[in-house]
Amino acid sequence: MVKTDFEFSIKRIRFDENYQPSENTRLTTNFANLARGASRQQNLRNTLRMIDNRFNALAHWDNPNGDRYSVELEIISVEMIIDAESAENAENGLPLIELLKTQIVDRKTGERTAGMVGNNFSSYVRDYDFSVLLLGHNKNQPAFSTPEHFGELHGKLFRHFVSSTTYKEHFAKQPVICLSVSSSKTYHRTENQHPVLGYEYQQDEHSLTDDYFAKMGMQVRYFMPPNSVAPLAFYFSGDLLGDYSNLELISTISTMDTFQKIYRPEIYNANSAAGQSYQPSLKHEDYSLTRIVYDREERSRLAIEQGRFVEEHFIKPYHSILEQWSANYAA
Repeated sequence: MVKTDFEFSIKRIRFDENYQPSENTRLTTNFANLARGASRQQNLRNTLRMIDNRFNALAHWDNPNGDRYSVELEIISVEMIIDAESAENAENGLPLIELLKTQIVDRKTGERTAGMVGNNFSSYVRDYDFSVLLLGHNKNQPAFSTPEHFGELHGKLFRHFVSSTTYKEHFAKQPVICLSVSSSKTYHRTENQHPVLGYEYQQDEHSLTDDYFAKMGMQVRYFMPPNSVAPLAFYFSGDLLGDYSNLELISTISTMDTFQKIYRPEIYNANSAAGQSYQPSLKHEDYSLTRIVYDREERSRLAIEQGRFVEEHFIKPYHSILEQWSANYAA
């Protein structure tokens, strides 16, 4: 009998200056990249300081000294269990997704409140889709295209996870994922301005990433927060402006604006801000570097290696199970 349903387990690890990636952590995960090498602890300390400073700059009310809040981060690792009835499988889930969970600490009142879950998003299957399947499909092709049903399995697995009992037991709200805007698109500033998210930007057509997240049940809006230099892409389900408090939104902005300054300084640490019409570029030369060491070339290489890993250990051995489950899946 073919098993056609999956269960999930969640593991948490604190992301602080003492963080060391576990053996099961995806090596392409950006925060794992920061935590390796001779500069690892200084990297982490500086990153966390940048996040706190950004949070306090945005949450400036009743905060005269700009030091009222601190952000704590947890790495949420999601494993999928294909046959939970097997004791061996139940204890050895397949690594699937990694997210970040924020918690807001109010130093004035001592109160600790949940921030946003989501933020950074890493996925083994997405590595396979983009770094193995998509590259192979377009090899020696005259024009770029996507394979048939591209991203559908990943989208269904993600939607199954966020609607699962496991997710609801751990998190009260749906995730919000915050990523860089696409360098292949042009964004236009609108008159819509949010007090925390800033000016909203729109584009004429969706990027490949936007379409991929749509299959995960998520829509996208683009905002450039106050004192940022480029818009961020916010992927969400539901109502981005209505479902989350200002402090929750700030927890995502402060975390991901900081990471993007490190990952893509050409865009997010540029020396001039995006204007009315904006096309981001990684070839932009007028930008500043942070004091944090990040190996972008290593990340690209590891994405291909880990895409092949998931092909060998997940896609191929469970092909018939995944195909049957995907065909029968109802959102």
